[in-house]
Amino acid sequence: MTRRSGRAQSQARARALALDPRLAIGVVLVAASIVGVVSLVATADDSIEVYAAAAPLTPGDRVMSDDLVVRSVRLNESKEFYIGRGELPADGFITTRPIAAGELIPASSVGSHEGLSLTAVVVSPQGGLAQTVSSGASVDVWASAETEDGGYGAPGVIVSDATVVRLIEDDSLVSPASGSALELLVPRSRVARLLEAMANGDVLSVIPANLPAKG
Repeated sequence: MTRRSGRAQSQARARALALDPRLAIGVVLVAASIVGVVSLVATADDSIEVYAAAAPLTPGDRVMSDDLVVRSVRLNESKEFYIGRGELPADGFITTRPIAAGELIPASSVGSHEGLSLTAVVVSPQGGLAQTVSSGASVDVWASAETEDGGYGAPGVIVSDATVVRLIEDDSLVSPASGSALELLVPRSRVARLLEAMANGDVLSVIPANLPAKG
C-alpha cells in the first residue's frame, strides 16, 4: 500500500510539473534571451574586410593581390575611402603615394595602368639635396638655362609637386656636389619640358615642396 501511495504521489508531481505554466514561461523567456543575445552580437559586428599592404609600398609600385593582406576592421561611414575585398582590379593597381606595411589601402592612393597621369623619370640635379628629400617626398624641379654669354639665366620651376620614388646612388659621380640621381613621378604633361631641359644641359635643382611649418 505504501509503495502504491508513493508511486501515485510521484506521478502526481510529474503531472503537476508537466502542466505548470511557470515552467513553460521560463523556457520561453530563456529561448527569447538567447535569440536576443545572438541578434545583438550579429548587429554589433559590422566589421568589413579590406586590403592592407603586406610590405611598404612606394609611389609607382605595381601592386597585385599577392602584395596585399586582408584585414577585418570596423570603418563605419569611412569604408568608402578604402579598397574592400573583391574591389581589387584584375590587373592590380599603381600606388601614387607611399603606403606603410600594414596600412589599409586608401582609394585615393590607387591609380590604374591606363588612366595614370604620372610617369617615372630619372633626374640628376647639379646641386646637393636637402635631408627631407627622400622616398615619398614631394619636390619641385627647377631649371636654369645657359645663356649666350656662358652664364645661366634665372631659374624657374618646370615640374611642381613631383613625388620621389627613390634615390639612386651613383658611384661614378666624381664630385660630391653633383649629388645623387632621383627617380621621380612627374605628370605626363610636364615630361616633354623636363626632358628638353635635360637634353639642353640646363642646371637642374630639386627642392622640397610643402615643407611643414615650424611650431
